[in-house]
Amino acid sequence: MQNTAAGLIIVNTGNGKGKTTAAFGLALRAAGHGIKVLILQFMKGQKNIGEIEALTKSNLPIKIKRFGRQGFVQSRACEPLDIYLADRGLKYFRDVLLHSDCGMIILDEILMAIDFGLLKEKALREILEMRPPHIHIILTGRNASDLILDMADLVTEMKETKHPYKMGVKAQVGIEY
Repeated sequence: MQNTAAGLIIVNTGNGKGKTTAAFGLALRAAGHGIKVLILQFMKGQKNIGEIEALTKSNLPIKIKRFGRQGFVQSRACEPLDIYLADRGLKYFRDVLLHSDCGMIILDEILMAIDFGLLKEKALREILEMRPPHIHIILTGRNASDLILDMADLVTEMKETKHPYKMGVKAQVGIEY
């Protein structure tokens, strides 16, 4: 196996739980090796999220920027505010991509932002094509398109087999947030 410093495009997709969790795990792994990580969260602005609380208390080289309102966007009937925030996030990504000393950038829920029509896939593709070759990019969210899957070097699909929510169990601290 050849060891190269080439950055990868990684996609965590599917209808199962764990896409963001897996991305945050990679962020921790990279930070453990001194790699600077930038996490951009799309469509998420909720407060009291465990992984964000933990990272803000740590001294790890991980920075988080959020581009979503406090409520949860549950349908494709998004408001202009959702489109505005997602667009701000994509512009921020474009601006930092070429001028950042990060070794990893996570675009959390960007695939859902595209699926919901908040962002254009073409715009994301154009930015990804400008990526410096040493930066790892991780995209998360359901419904990754064939185009995104083709661009990726590594794709993991989370498949829901069973979830307590369907049995009436509400989201739990430390598990869902």
